[in-house]
Amino acid sequence: LKESKRAVSSILVDDDDDDDDDDDDDVEKVSWSGEPVGTFSEASTRVYAPELRKPKSECKDYFSDWSPEETVKRMRKGKVYSLERFRSLQDKLLLLDEAVSAHDGNVITAVLIYLKKSLSKEIFFQELMVREIALRHYVHYLKEMEEQKTLVELMKLPFSQDDAIHVQDHYTLLERQIIIEATDKKGEAEIFKKFPRKASILNMPIITTLYYSCFYHYGESEGTFSSPANIRSTFRISEKQYILTALGARAKLKSWFDVDSLFNTKNWLGYTKKRSPIGFHRVVDILQKNNAPVQVLKDYVSLIDDAELKLSLAQKYKCHDIVIEMYRDLKDRQQLIVYQGKVERGSHEDRKIDQLLGNMQIRWKN
Repeated sequence: LKESKRAVSSILVDDDDDDDDDDDDDVEKVSWSGEPVGTFSEASTRVYAPELRKPKSECKDYFSDWSPEETVKRMRKGKVYSLERFRSLQDKLLLLDEAVSAHDGNVITAVLIYLKKSLSKEIFFQELMVREIALRHYVHYLKEMEEQKTLVELMKLPFSQDDAIHVQDHYTLLERQIIIEATDKKGEAEIFKKFPRKASILNMPIITTLYYSCFYHYGESEGTFSSPANIRSTFRISEKQYILTALGARAKLKSWFDVDSLFNTKNWLGYTKKRSPIGFHRVVDILQKNNAPVQVLKDYVSLIDDAELKLSLAQKYKCHDIVIEMYRDLKDRQQLIVYQGKVERGSHEDRKIDQLLGNMQIRWKN
């Protein structure tokens, strides 16, 4: 290493010779230490290390005159940056707007923390009121940091209706979580003994809270704060989102009766049928990931409207009866013969295929 340093230090080029180095116009020379040569030195000569040259774009790492756009780019790439140079209100707001336009939550939060420290509370809140995305990130940050007092202060501001609802929802959710946590952390109910909690519910997002409620408090009356129905109503959760969340929670517990109840509807004649706002193929996928038995999968595969998709999933999840019946309806004798080789010999499905193949009343197409 010492020998290499001496070799680099021995390469001395006079300033007058700079013009002869035409091929080096697009690179910035650096010393052994990595600093741009001549920037921090009054020496009349420069030390050149050709094998250690960096692109000129990298030279800006050592200056603090980056624009908001350049600063945000550096933040996103994990490079060294400084926000201290943004001193005027205008510069700080330009930086915030640039962070928001980059759609990077970590960058937005970092800029918000800087603005919180460097602006008065009144000005900071005033600017948040006209920046919905920044406001929502800030509310999320406050929840993560458990700064309930600041959340309360935000609620008192004259936000637009949508923003006011958003802030109110965050505060209401936190209040709700505190009430639920006070009871559930005791772990007295049987379900907590069978499935111990892995974490506190405090400061969790709304959908995580709903999942928790569907897992530990399913079936409670809507009048209780911890019931899924109450949470769904209070926070205006869509039917599709509710079904997806409740399905995941109840399938995790292998509560197949509860799964059925999510989709059972009655018509005006009192007949029960299944209806799903998310598509039964998605229901099947969630059930399979939670190791649902074949009979449960079969019930929902049979409800898929798209014939090709139904056949594909029935084959994938070994819902033999559905596959056999579909090939029968398609009058596809050859496919039925091929599929017979995939079922257990002597099984119910094997005998069923034999009966169909021997049925002279079926007019097979092949």
